[in-house]
Amino acid sequence: MPAIERHLANEAATIELGEDLALALKPGDCVALSGDLGAGKSTLARAFLRAVADDDGLEVPSPTFTLVQSYDLRIPVAHFDLYRLADSSELDELGFDEALSQGICLVEWPERADDALPSRRITLAITHEKDGRRVGISAPDDTLQRIARTLSIREFLDTNGHSKARRRHLSGDASIRAYERIYPADGSVSRILMDSPRHKPGPILQDGKYYQQLAHIAEDVVPFVAVDQMLIARGFAAPEIYARDIDQGVLLIEDLGSDGVLDADGEPIDERYIESARLLARLHAEPAEAEIKVEPTVIHRIPDFDRTAMKIETRLLTDWYLPWKRGAPASDDEKREYGEIWDGLIDLLQTSETNLLLRDFHSPNIIWRGEREGLNRIGLIDFQDAMIGPTAYDVASLVQDARVTIPPSLASRMMDAYLAERRAGGSFDEAMFLRDWHLMSAQRNCKLVGIWVRLMQRDGKSGYMKHMPRTFAYLQAALSHESLKPLHDWCMKTGILVSESAN
Repeated sequence: MPAIERHLANEAATIELGEDLALALKPGDCVALSGDLGAGKSTLARAFLRAVADDDGLEVPSPTFTLVQSYDLRIPVAHFDLYRLADSSELDELGFDEALSQGICLVEWPERADDALPSRRITLAITHEKDGRRVGISAPDDTLQRIARTLSIREFLDTNGHSKARRRHLSGDASIRAYERIYPADGSVSRILMDSPRHKPGPILQDGKYYQQLAHIAEDVVPFVAVDQMLIARGFAAPEIYARDIDQGVLLIEDLGSDGVLDADGEPIDERYIESARLLARLHAEPAEAEIKVEPTVIHRIPDFDRTAMKIETRLLTDWYLPWKRGAPASDDEKREYGEIWDGLIDLLQTSETNLLLRDFHSPNIIWRGEREGLNRIGLIDFQDAMIGPTAYDVASLVQDARVTIPPSLASRMMDAYLAERRAGGSFDEAMFLRDWHLMSAQRNCKLVGIWVRLMQRDGKSGYMKHMPRTFAYLQAALSHESLKPLHDWCMKTGILVSESAN
């Protein structure tokens, strides 16, 4: 297997490696820590566990006598010490296979059970080298790529003035992006690191293009940088970018804070949602710049939310949701009729008001900064997939938050706040906007029901399925508008609304 080698000058470097590995490993990874007494295996394991726990004071007792110590963390971790293992068959009694199926296994003295450990393990061979240590990391190629990326991010931080910074997992999302909170060694304010590797092409679906291209999903960090520049220039609270490596897909950006628009119980805070609606009205008050220079030779053109993008998203209902719900694919006739209905609905949008749509303007992507004033209280993130399209889209995304049940009274107040701002701003076709709101709500929720199933079946992320009942409730509300009667009738005929409302 290929290998990475690193010189660890001192104990601090060993701890740093353990912390960096905590950001790269995932459930199912087995890490074999090989080395003589005093090589630093326990130091590295302790640093790894404390980083996963985000607790520098976490007690990490040696498992020398118990043989295994388990930790219920963000990712469950089982720490094995096999020095006293009599026979490799004893691993079964220690629950090794179960621990590996649920999380990560760290194994010290792996030589005692070499024949029983998984062949696709990660091996860290630590040897003394003068006053320090040398570590060789070997693993299957795909796993080694994850480790190489976390080490390259460490080099990025070192290069950009953040040597010895502490890195901690912040979040991942439904895409391949991940985020870290960076704590500079000098004690200055934290930063956010956005780890967004370039998308790999998927299967060709239409016109020689794959899904990301058809749906205008950002394939690198250029769109984020471009839209960020535009939002800041227009006075909105988007994060400042301190350092960037566009080729690698790594950005070091401003930490806008941790408060969102939900309370401690996950319920919406009315004031924060209403102010977010007002922000959208302000965003839609003047036209967006379509072309943005990111670098002298790099210009990003914000894509249009065109017919192809709208339809490829709505197809997620027939491609993923219906087969899962019924246990059989949607028929050709169902797909054809569904596509024709959407063609007719999209035709209605030809005269609609268009502007910048952030695309996922809902609770996970709104930061509340209560110490600021006015709209500066609302921090914006996760807008790399922004498009130019119907202004009603983001209003529907907010009022029908995909992750949170919005009470009807709050939804009405948000709509009233948005509409009042738009009326005060001059020419505004309210009736057309309200029609578009229902249409964009239907488009978004037809997409989401398919995404929840795709995340579960393709990506192993079943937690998103909890949003399915809410999504269908939103869809049913959208279909109440007279212009959407053909789609409503199709949903009734195929049993989609009946089956969901009966649950």
